[in-house]
Amino acid sequence: MKKKRTSKILILGIGNVLMGDEGIGAFVAQFLEKKSLPDNVRIIDGGTGGFHLLEEFQNADHVILIDATINNAPPGSWQKLKPKFSKDYPTTLTAHDIGLKDMLDAAQLMGKMPDVLLYAVSIPKPITMQYGLNPELKSIIPILSQDIINTVKEIS
Repeated sequence: MKKKRTSKILILGIGNVLMGDEGIGAFVAQFLEKKSLPDNVRIIDGGTGGFHLLEEFQNADHVILIDATINNAPPGSWQKLKPKFSKDYPTTLTAHDIGLKDMLDAAQLMGKMPDVLLYAVSIPKPITMQYGLNPELKSIIPILSQDIINTVKEIS
């Protein structure tokens, strides 16, 4: 009997922690790094995204992206999206969306596109540079992280 192959899962938090709420993805990744997750799960604080993440992205079977979006929804709410191409991502991904979308297009063109689930977390428009999250976003990190952990269990 063949042993079932375990899927490689990448949790990739995207965001600039120096822009306050815009860094939500990075802060969630940092929170999840302290949790006990299966060996087949890799967690990366991907900063503002870009081509330096391409190899990690392509080596995964499943990628869970966490990123901020400015979409006029209540801050701290989130959507789970299954985008296939960069054009399928919310148009209002924040400051780093050019690098991230370019990386996604490159993976697609190279034929090594993993199954992607995007957690698009609604934030208010950043006004100033600050380290850390507003209380309403900081308070959702444990809840959002548990949702992500449940997703990992479902796809493992």
